[in-house]
Amino acid sequence: MKLLVVGSGAREHALVWKLTSERHVTGVICAPGNPGIATVARCLPADTGEPSALLAIARRESVDLTVVGPELPLSRGIVDLFTAHDLAIVGPTQAAAQLESSKAFAKAFMARHHVPTARFAVCESADDALASIARGEFGYPLVLKADGLAAGKGVVIAPDRAAAEDAVRAAMVDRRFGSAGDRLVLEEFLVGQEASYFVLADGTRFVTFSSAQDHKRIFDDDQGPNTGGMGAFAPSPLIAPDIERRVLDEIVRPVLDGMERDGHPYRGFLYVGLMLTVDGPKVVEFNVRFGDPEAQVIFPMLDEEFSWLLASAATGALPDRPARFRPAPHVGVVLAAAGYPETPDAGDAITGLDAAAAVPGALVFHAGTTRRDGKWLTAGGRVLTVVGRGQSHREAIDVSYQAAAHIQFRGMQYRRDIGRKALAVGG
Repeated sequence: MKLLVVGSGAREHALVWKLTSERHVTGVICAPGNPGIATVARCLPADTGEPSALLAIARRESVDLTVVGPELPLSRGIVDLFTAHDLAIVGPTQAAAQLESSKAFAKAFMARHHVPTARFAVCESADDALASIARGEFGYPLVLKADGLAAGKGVVIAPDRAAAEDAVRAAMVDRRFGSAGDRLVLEEFLVGQEASYFVLADGTRFVTFSSAQDHKRIFDDDQGPNTGGMGAFAPSPLIAPDIERRVLDEIVRPVLDGMERDGHPYRGFLYVGLMLTVDGPKVVEFNVRFGDPEAQVIFPMLDEEFSWLLASAATGALPDRPARFRPAPHVGVVLAAAGYPETPDAGDAITGLDAAAAVPGALVFHAGTTRRDGKWLTAGGRVLTVVGRGQSHREAIDVSYQAAAHIQFRGMQYRRDIGRKALAVGG
């Protein structure tokens, strides 16, 4: 089987790394990829926001299956386009992808299909949002979300009215998130612990993947602005068997059944961002693709042919069972550039990659890197994800930080507490 992987981050590096190790895979192409991915697969230049260009690559290269990493091509209809040309692809249609590309769509869908989530209001203008804030419908802290795609940075948790009004003006007047902020969703603040749950669906059936916990804030102890993700660990000790049953019965099955009833059978990965409240699990957000950095800690745990599962999802032939995983926990630490998440620096020399990768149980996945004159340089906000494997979360934490200690570049920033939440609940 020859595969095309769409994307350029550490998630795609982890995906390509897994696929290239499988016996039934004859070749993997990544578009556009990155220099780290290029060490294990062929990379071709491409704009992930142009589905027609990706279609041309798939046809020219005679690939058997395309796997989409990021959300942008899904929101622009790449699955619809490939399907119209009889090309196998893993991912939801443009209509189904609105679960991620429109927070307002997702909220209305959950209300219609009785999926537990926070109380909310959709605001079409700054005046609407300011009026809702003035009414004090949801109290404080108040969650404000840009409706459209904002690279994981379109959420503000406002502690008081002044901060909430500032967030409205930033999104809808100053247009900090561009067109993504044309509408805002205001939500009550849910209290509890956060976790993520993943399934792979084929339109009718689904297989469960591992749970995980992401770390969105830039600084330790969940301080500072939101990022695309500063690290993750898997599995999550919070997702005990009874909680998992509730997630499946109250969220996953109603969502997939609802999408089918609405005429948009869901194929591909569904990422359910959860808040585990005193009233049970509630949905914080959906992603219509695998998470980053969760992919970097979950894919190495998979103990079966990923290519077969992906092909089965694309053709409506998934088995009626969970995916098989190794029990060893994994912890991933993101190394970010100076200035991230606002204005990340670039062009700084990276050292220690070989030494980090040589640590037993460690993996290094590239995201924002480039190669020039034989040297590795930074080229993005999130530069690398360093993953550690262990017999316990504690061991996995130690391996990941031991490996990360070998890597250096000017202004490198990373959290020192990735995985600590697992230890707090006995992981």
